[in-house]
Amino acid sequence: MGANTPRLTHVDADGRLRMVDVGAKPVTEREAVASGHVALSAATRRAVRAGQLKKGDPLQAARLAGIMAAKRTSDVIPLCHPLVLTGIDVDLTHTPRGIGIRAAVRTSGQTGVEMEALTAVSVAALTVYDMLKAIDKGMVIETVQLEEKRGGRSGHYRRTGTATRRRPR
Repeated sequence: MGANTPRLTHVDADGRLRMVDVGAKPVTEREAVASGHVALSAATRRAVRAGQLKKGDPLQAARLAGIMAAKRTSDVIPLCHPLVLTGIDVDLTHTPRGIGIRAAVRTSGQTGVEMEALTAVSVAALTVYDMLKAIDKGMVIETVQLEEKRGGRSGHYRRTGTATRRRPR
């Protein structure tokens, strides 16, 4: 690798996976925002809006599942550090094509919360799928992505359109 080539921090010099030691990093306020979408058929969108579902409100179930998933990210992503999260917001909204999902996760710590935000969105989307699969097996979970992160050495990142941009600290 050249001097300017990014290095994978979870791989040691011998190519073995490792958990990154964050002990020497300063504690900073950190936040990450992720988003995703579940595309639904027109009939399913109507049924959700009308509250005509035997299992209950899929948006509330998915919101709770996303919050729970953010708290348990280190249990399912092998090299994530267990973190004390100071805030988790998961919002689900109706869109013209289905359900939009947004998660914001905060901590005061030595490593970021990008994985927690992405996990919250992913599990919320899977919960929507689970709640609606009896009436719409053609749903598509799409566009799970990091929208923004703040804090830490790499500074502020914000997705802009299809391109990405980093802001210096």
